[in-house]
Amino acid sequence: MTTATLNPAVAGDAEARLGLRANVRHIGALARRNLLQIKKDPESMFDALLMPIIFTLLFTFVFGGAMFGKGNQQEYVNYLIPGLMAMMGMNIAMAVGTGVNEDFKKGVMDRFRSMPISRSSVLIGKIVVEIGRMMVAVAILLTMGFILGFEVKTSVPELLAAIGLALVFGAALMWIFILLGLSLNSPQAVQGMAMLVLMPLQFGSSIFAPTSSMPGWLEGFTKYNPLSNLADAARLLTQGDMPSNLVQHSLGTSVLWTLLWAFAITAVTAPLAIRKFRSKT
Repeated sequence: MTTATLNPAVAGDAEARLGLRANVRHIGALARRNLLQIKKDPESMFDALLMPIIFTLLFTFVFGGAMFGKGNQQEYVNYLIPGLMAMMGMNIAMAVGTGVNEDFKKGVMDRFRSMPISRSSVLIGKIVVEIGRMMVAVAILLTMGFILGFEVKTSVPELLAAIGLALVFGAALMWIFILLGLSLNSPQAVQGMAMLVLMPLQFGSSIFAPTSSMPGWLEGFTKYNPLSNLADAARLLTQGDMPSNLVQHSLGTSVLWTLLWAFAITAVTAPLAIRKFRSKT
């Protein structure tokens, strides 16, 4: 008994016939598959579990005194934790690209090729699971922050709004890494290219340090860096009003720019990633 492989035209017709309910069902089944993979390979959760702990401890005790004065690490924790919320999404998103690339290498996509399912549901199923991993990472980050003295000076709804904003932006970034995973030849190449994207955006932002002491050209870059906008929005949502030397924009401006960046990234990269996925399957 053999399995027939659908050609692109037949696959396209099958996708066109699928309704919303079928797509949601397929996304749920594929998300469950990805969760079962994590269950079989729990080491794949190490980045979500350990990265928030390592980064919080490292930056708090190495840079906290230098940034806000010796003995004032708690003030730096209040500054750092919202910034790390922005960074968690970007680092977790990188795993999506390597996962997609590995699935092609292992032949998993050959099975999907013969199924009358929406090609986008395969990618969205991965994103759903990665958002769950991101929520775990943010929960551990906040737990570490509270242990070290992090204070939410606003309210719980505003804290949840900051988390939601980080998740929305993280989900948008996943499309970039999915596109890289579909375009490059190996997981190692995806990781290498991802680091070239990650490093300038992370360290050329206000995540770890205020930008007021940076050179003018770098401060100008950080002003429009989406991670800086997200970090400032999270700080203002959790800390309330902050001195102008610690944030670059008002809360409304920071939230608006973050959402605009998320929408623009998704609008550009999601169709490209889906088209690339269809051409490869």
